[in-house]
Amino acid sequence: MRRIVSLSIISLCGLLLFIGFIALGNWQLERRLWKLDLIEKVEIRVHAPAVAAPGIRDWPSVNKADDEYRHVELRGQFLQNKDTLVVAATELGSGYWVLTPFQRHDGSIVLVNRGYIGQGVTPQAPPQTDTSLTGLLRLNEPKGSVLRENSATTGRWYSRDVKAIADSLGISAAPYFVDADANPSQTQSGDSRSANTPVGGLTVISFNNTHLVYAITWYSLALSVLIAGFVVFREVRRATD
Repeated sequence: MRRIVSLSIISLCGLLLFIGFIALGNWQLERRLWKLDLIEKVEIRVHAPAVAAPGIRDWPSVNKADDEYRHVELRGQFLQNKDTLVVAATELGSGYWVLTPFQRHDGSIVLVNRGYIGQGVTPQAPPQTDTSLTGLLRLNEPKGSVLRENSATTGRWYSRDVKAIADSLGISAAPYFVDADANPSQTQSGDSRSANTPVGGLTVISFNNTHLVYAITWYSLALSVLIAGFVVFREVRRATD
């Protein structure tokens, strides 16, 4: 009797594990489909014609799912002598992103990542005239990097924390920033590391899509439980024969 109870408990545990692993595998496949759909939507946004960046009324509704990497356009003027340098690691090497406030014709301000400059280089001042630019809408990067925190008091920035940077400059800005597109007259080469003109168009768009690997792992575990159950059942049959 005790043996039957033990086998029943083992069988129940095995069944629950099998169902659980299958469910996790199915969930990973659903996540994979969601991720592929997201990647497709982002690709469409990036290569679409630029549209006007969200205005003040639309700021509360700006979100990652619908707006990040949207190709947008800004019209207005850069604010002078308000550059903020943010530590950057790019295909051109280590250096800084140059973030500059941009005042639109409606009076609202958007931080613009004008691009990359190398270490020890003073960025060229932005144009003082009325300017039109395009770029990719990016969302706030709060606090700092994984290992380092932003410090407004020392002027050390490791992430593009829009609110914190705006506060340090004494301005009110949009809850997003814009990565400026590449300037056609610039060449993205090693020489750019010593140039004082920020190099735009270096946004890296990548998505971690390992859901299929995880799905296979969960299904493999489910199969292992099934095989183990078969082996146990066979041994029990032999013992009772």
